[in-house]
Formats: sequence, structure tokens, C-alpha cells
Amino acid sequence: MNIKEIIIVEGKDDTVAVKRAVGADTLETNGSAISKETLERIAHAQEKRGVIVFTDPDYPGRRIRAIIEEHVPGVKHAFLAKEKTLAKNGKGLGIEHAKDEDIRAALAAVYTPRQAEQAVEITMEDLIDAALVAHPQAKLRRTRLGAMLQIGYTNGKQLQKRLHMFGITKKQFIEAVQALNQEEL
Repeated sequence: MNIKEIIIVEGKDDTVAVKRAVGADTLETNGSAISKETLERIAHAQEKRGVIVFTDPDYPGRRIRAIIEEHVPGVKHAFLAKEKTLAKNGKGLGIEHAKDEDIRAALAAVYTPRQAEQAVEITMEDLIDAALVAHPQAKLRRTRLGAMLQIGYTNGKQLQKRLHMFGITKKQFIEAVQALNQEEL
């Protein structure tokens, strides 16, 4: 199951569970206090590829769904019943505790199959040449680039993956880096 939409989950453990079950990209809300920046990133993801909200079946999960639905119209929702998300020890619940087949079944109802995977256009060498990694100003430049391209801040290791996730072309990347260089003059 290769999923076109970007799946919105609550945290890293949910990302691990989803990626174990299906081929998909995820964005994490990091809890129910969703920042303005995270909402903007979700809206951008909705424009680019579509979004599936897949949160825990508890109060914080429902709150996250409501906040995203209010700010980003048209998102899809995948649900798992509470009993399918219980931890083995009975303490806690969440997507991270769900079986792979249950995750696949929940997403099967709403996902769009991803067409052939596009090749990664932007290489690590491109990031180094653009002074976005392995450079004294790299963190500052990644922060500005993330804002320009509406993909948010990432560390050097994650930048290439995030550019690919949002479908940033080599041309868009080069134009953004040129604008970044102009700002610094």
C-alpha cells in the first residue's frame, strides 16, 4: 500500500507504526497544542498531495482532528476503534499500539494510491553546495528556506526528505536558494 496523501499523526511512535504498516509520508503534530507553523505545513501538504488525519481515539486525538478540520478544510480522516489501539499491558492507547493490518484497514477506506515514485531530484551534494548542510550558517539558511518553501524547519538530515515529500522540484529549489542568497547581500 503506497499512499499519495501525507498522513497526520500525533508523534514519532505513530510515525513508526504507520511506516511499518504502509508506504507513506507523515507529519507529526507533537501533541494537541498544534502550532500555527504546523497548521500552515498541514495546509501546504493538503494543497500539494492531500492529507489524511489519523490520530488516537481519545480526547486529545479528537481535539487535534477538530483543530485541523477548522483550519484546513477538505482533509480526509482515518479512524481506529479504541479496542484496536490498546497497549498490550492495557496501560495507554494509541495508533502506535495498533496492529499493522488494522492500520492498513483504517487507511484503505480513504487513501489514494501513489503513482510511480518520483526520483529524488535534489541530492545531498546540492544541499552542501547551497550551504544548507555542513556550513556555519546552515541552520539559519535552512530556517529561511523552510519558510520560503512552506515546508517548515528541518535539520540537515531531514531536509532532503522534506523537499521530496512536498514535491519541491530542482527548479523551485534553485530559485529559492537564489532568493536566499540575494537576501544575504
